[in-house]
Amino acid sequence: MPITAVHKDPEALTMTVVADFTASLTRLWDAYSDPRQIEKFWGPPSYPATFTRHDMCVGGRSEYVMSPQAFDGAGSDGEVSRGYWEFIDVKAPHSFEVRDGFALPDGTPNAEMPSMRMVFTFEETPDGSRLTTTTYFNAIAELEQLIEMGMEDGMREAMGQIDAVLADLRSFAADLPAAAQILSDTQVRVARVIRGSVQQVWDAHHSADLLPKWLLGPDGWSMTTCEVGAAVGETYRWIWTQDGADVSFGSSGEVLEMNPPFRSVTTESMAGDGIPEGAPGTTNEMTLTPVDGGTLLSVLITYPNAEIRDIVLGTGMVGGMEASYARLEREVLGG
Repeated sequence: MPITAVHKDPEALTMTVVADFTASLTRLWDAYSDPRQIEKFWGPPSYPATFTRHDMCVGGRSEYVMSPQAFDGAGSDGEVSRGYWEFIDVKAPHSFEVRDGFALPDGTPNAEMPSMRMVFTFEETPDGSRLTTTTYFNAIAELEQLIEMGMEDGMREAMGQIDAVLADLRSFAADLPAAAQILSDTQVRVARVIRGSVQQVWDAHHSADLLPKWLLGPDGWSMTTCEVGAAVGETYRWIWTQDGADVSFGSSGEVLEMNPPFRSVTTESMAGDGIPEGAPGTTNEMTLTPVDGGTLLSVLITYPNAEIRDIVLGTGMVGGMEASYARLEREVLGG
C-alpha cells in the first residue's frame, strides 16, 4: 500500500495524504498526466474511472465518469458518478492544483454537491518519489460529508492500484504505435506519443506548409488542398488525391475550441470517392500533453452512434493515423 500517512485537520479544513513509490518522479508524474494511465487508478477497483477529457494545463479541464463494476468485471446496475477537474496551476513535473467537483450528466458542475481545491505535490526521495495530496474544503460540514461518503477509503483503494500502473512500462512506452480505445458507444480515444515538443506537434497540425508533408495516411497519396482553420469559428478543408489515379477524398469542418498549444476541438465531415453522400460527421478533440519521451497526442472522436463508430474503425483508420504520425516524426520532426 503506497499511502504512508493520512492527516485530517478540521481547523484548517484540510486532509493530507502522503504516498511513497519506488518509481521515478517523472514516471509518477506521467501516470497522472496521461488519461490512459490515470483512469486505471483514479477510481477504486469497484468504481473504475474513464476520462473523456484531460487537458493538463492552466485553464484546462478534466472530465471523468466512474462506473460501478461487478466482481466479474462486468458493469453493474449501480449509479455512475461523474466528476471534473479545473486546472488552476501546473508546474510539471512537481505540482498541479485543481478545483475538484461532482458533475451532472452533461458535464456541468453539480451545484448540490461540494467542490474542493486539491494540490498534488511530487518530489524525489532516496527510494523513488513521493506524492502529497492536500485537499482544501470550504466548510467543516463538507469535510465531514465527504469523509462519511467514503472519500478517505476510496483514496486508499484507488492509490493501492498505482504501483501496478507504474510497473507497466510497455503499455505506455514512447515507441508504441497509435492505438484506439473504445470509451463508450459513441466515443473512441486514439493516443500516441510523438517524439517532439508540444509546440512542435501543435505547429505541425496547424501549418499549411507542414500538414501536406505528413498528414497523408498510407503511402501513395498527396494532399492537394490544405486550408487551415486558425481560430474558433473558422473552417478548414483538406483534399487528398491518390498518386497516379483519378481518386480523391476530402475532410472539412469548423473549429469549435482552440487553446494553443494544448487543445483544439473541431467538427469533421468526409466526402469523396467511396464515401456515401451525406455521411454523418464527428467531433474531434485533440489534446497535447508533455510526457517522458515527447508529447502525448490524444484524439477523442465522438461518433453519431455505435454503428458508425464500428464502420469507421473497420476501415483501418487507426493504421492510417499511425502511418501519418510516423511520417510526422520522420519528415517534419526529424525523429
